[in-house]
Amino acid sequence: MGSSDESVEDFLDSVAAETPAPGGGSVAAVVVEMAASLAAMAARFAGQHWDGAAGALAQAEALRARAAPLAQEDAEAYEAVLTAMRMPRDLEAEVRNTLIGDTLSRAADAPLRIAETAADVAELGATLAEEGNPNLRGDAAAAAVLSEAAARAAANLVEINLATTESDERIGRARELAQAARVAAERALAAGP
Repeated sequence: MGSSDESVEDFLDSVAAETPAPGGGSVAAVVVEMAASLAAMAARFAGQHWDGAAGALAQAEALRARAAPLAQEDAEAYEAVLTAMRMPRDLEAEVRNTLIGDTLSRAADAPLRIAETAADVAELGATLAEEGNPNLRGDAAAAAVLSEAAARAAANLVEINLATTESDERIGRARELAQAARVAAERALAAGP
């Protein structure tokens, strides 16, 4: 899950372990990858119902590939933050604070990419729920709803990592992505019974 040769159970064990990473960002990334997989399945069954099914399938597979490295990327970025925070306290305060701030800033990038990917998967899930095979509407809606949750979780991590720099444009972008994912999830749920 977090890496190409890790099983679901191994990933869950590493999340549950008494270690700070992988954590929320990595889990959100895996959820997005799973949601994109659901969208791919729904797209595969949509061909007889919708002319856009082949394009939706290609998009779902591209989103899966985009999400795949993000769990590991997020875990590594957070590990870098922890390393910076463990620097000696007697280090010159300005140097230490700058290093911590820089690593936190870089650590906001992975969850922002997770939120971007999640918003795209949520939109695709909504479109598949509206246009695709009605028998897989629930799966398409699940892709959208799961993606919304991942986008919200990732956006929250962006805000946490950038808490000392509220003027950073990535905070607003993360909030916009979470809102877009919410709207898409609502569309998916409204698409049918």
